[in-house]
Amino acid sequence: MSAVPPLVSPAAPATATAPVLTARQAARRRRILQATTHLASRGGFDAVQMREVAESSGVALGTLYRYFPSKVHLLVALMRDQLEQLHAALRERPPTEEDPAARVAQTLMRAFRAMQREPHLADAMVRALTFADRSVSAEVDTVSRLTTTIILDAMGPAAPPTPAQLSAVRVIEHTWHSALITWLSGRASIAQVKIDIETVCRLIAR
Repeated sequence: MSAVPPLVSPAAPATATAPVLTARQAARRRRILQATTHLASRGGFDAVQMREVAESSGVALGTLYRYFPSKVHLLVALMRDQLEQLHAALRERPPTEEDPAARVAQTLMRAFRAMQREPHLADAMVRALTFADRSVSAEVDTVSRLTTTIILDAMGPAAPPTPAQLSAVRVIEHTWHSALITWLSGRASIAQVKIDIETVCRLIAR
């Protein structure tokens, strides 16, 4: 599996590509994502079938395709939704470590533990990210921007990040993604994931 595409500039808002939805459309989108979450949590990537998602969410199949052109689009959108929820939770309860590198490691381990609670769901979303082609690039970029924002927020209020710090953030994101893949495939323990994340986060201090 390949890694997530490179991070774009964090100056671009994470919701830049999001269309403005009416209340009815937003409610329909929530139902679609809830149905997708249920199916993916139960059976992973293969369990998410567009017809089943449409039936479970109470929307016509054609309507579902207007919102999400493919299963990959749908699961990447779900990853974005999960990251937005994590970001909101982190703002309410930010990391407590004094050292910026330790705060980033603590934040990413919180994200990892959330994935750990729903391994089939995590596997489905990560597969979608790795299978995404150019048609999903805008959605994947949004996920990447959100991840960047979460990491930068964990580093703490400071001057705008330097090019070296942004480079470190890119490496941290790729390492986190790779660690998640190796854990999902059974090739790394949780303890090893924690060691790898803490090691790469030390790049911030350098």
